[in-house]
Amino acid sequence: MKKSLLRLVAAWGFAALAPAAHAEPVVLSLVHAATTTHPAHLAALQFAKRVEERTRGQVSVEIFPASQLGSENELLQKVRLGAVDMDVTSMNYLIKYEKTFSVVILPYLFDSYSHAHRVLDGPAMKWLAPLAEKQGFIILSNWEWGFRNLTNNKRPVNVPEDVRGLRVRVPPVAELEATMEALGAQVSKVGFKELPQALSQGVVDGQENPINVIYYNKLYEAQKHLALTRHVYYNTLHLMSATSWAKLTPAQQAIVREESKAAGDGMRKKIIAEEEQLIARMAAAGVKVTRPDPAPFRAATQSARAEIARFAGEENVRTFLKMVDAERKR
Repeated sequence: MKKSLLRLVAAWGFAALAPAAHAEPVVLSLVHAATTTHPAHLAALQFAKRVEERTRGQVSVEIFPASQLGSENELLQKVRLGAVDMDVTSMNYLIKYEKTFSVVILPYLFDSYSHAHRVLDGPAMKWLAPLAEKQGFIILSNWEWGFRNLTNNKRPVNVPEDVRGLRVRVPPVAELEATMEALGAQVSKVGFKELPQALSQGVVDGQENPINVIYYNKLYEAQKHLALTRHVYYNTLHLMSATSWAKLTPAQQAIVREESKAAGDGMRKKIIAEEEQLIARMAAAGVKVTRPDPAPFRAATQSARAEIARFAGEENVRTFLKMVDAERKR
């Protein structure tokens, strides 16, 4: 009897320690808004492939690009509820759930891509990730989107006064609206899917987006002027539902995090490396490119900074600016 009991206990112990090699495979859904030619989709494909390989098929990823399953706000809510497992989305969409995230959208905050990455991968991640988790989101890693720039059909933009009176489409993000309004633009909230037609029909004069978005969505085809204003830096977050995260074993969670970072790093390198090439292609297609001095634009958007600070909280802004300044000195 004792031997039988010992064998049973030993079997239980072995089962608890053994890897779940024969557990039911997990299929994760991953959504994003980018086109299938965009670096974000290529990064998602890499992530899915490597996760499936490293988990030996125990975790697979099904990708739904180009907002197939809904708008970005709708998708993020689905992730929060666990109806969708993962999302690659701009940080601004988290502001709806936690206002502190709006500090990242302060205009003229970062000096360069490397400066932004040092801040957002380092102290900012340690600060912001727990806030996201409280709202039901696990931040796996930062992916790229880029510095935002301004296009229009009316005139070249070299100084802030050139923006005054332009009808500029911005996403439904109050912080971006504040920045464009501080420059004197008339803000329009045309939906992104309707934007190409709105530009070609003159419903709006222009729009602002990172270079990769302008190029891969062919927005430049309906625009005469591109100003490299670099007024706001945007990163994207590879997020996972906290509910879905809990379904993975610790070993699977480690693989998912590692491959998320690897895919995000690859996306960053591609977007940064090809930026000047994409600008050259747009110039060759007839778009007139200007490279304004950022100093007067930074001065002109101080009112937007103040407005964002009132919303995000003055203490939150001070905390974040200390991180930005500390990483600038490195």
